[in-house]
Amino acid sequence: MNSNLNFNELWAKQITGQPNKADLLLKVKRLKKTHLRKVVFTNLMLVATSVFITGIWIYYQPRLLSTKIGIIITILAMIIFIVAQNQSIPLLKKMSESQSNNEYLKNLLAVKNKEQFLQTLILNLYFVMLALGIGLYLYEYASRMTMTGALLTYGITAIWILFNWFYIRPRQIRKRQDRLNEIINKFEILNKQFEEEEGTSDEF
Repeated sequence: MNSNLNFNELWAKQITGQPNKADLLLKVKRLKKTHLRKVVFTNLMLVATSVFITGIWIYYQPRLLSTKIGIIITILAMIIFIVAQNQSIPLLKKMSESQSNNEYLKNLLAVKNKEQFLQTLILNLYFVMLALGIGLYLYEYASRMTMTGALLTYGITAIWILFNWFYIRPRQIRKRQDRLNEIINKFEILNKQFEEEEGTSDEF
């Protein structure tokens, strides 16, 4: 009678859409793969951009100190961002199929905390430093232009930064958060399910 009751409860849970661990592990694997690929791509892009900017400094030899400070701030912003985003890599690599649900959940929550830190403080700092660095860098060249040309140069740059800040950045953050939160929520449901099953088996 007890075994029938447990079977019926498990069957009811399955038909109500309880998460399956095998499916969750597959989603975690895809998440790891996607995240690592994006981290590597971003690293390569930022490093290449930093090398390009350094090459411009060496080749064109800017005269004003503001231009040099702008280049340094821009490169420093990229380095800070690279270091911050790479901190989630060890947490993702640490996950394996041999881990328990609780260990998986702890690692996923740690990744979420790293992501929140990156998407708030670090990303805000990155955009502020980037805007300041580009603004200082452009000053030397904009000062040689006509007023219209200088305003157009700064205007286009400001529009590009604002577009990334108010449109691209929120969409990317929301997409990554939704994907991670979905997996975390399902692991929490799975853990609760196992705890309830263990509690029921202890009672009998």
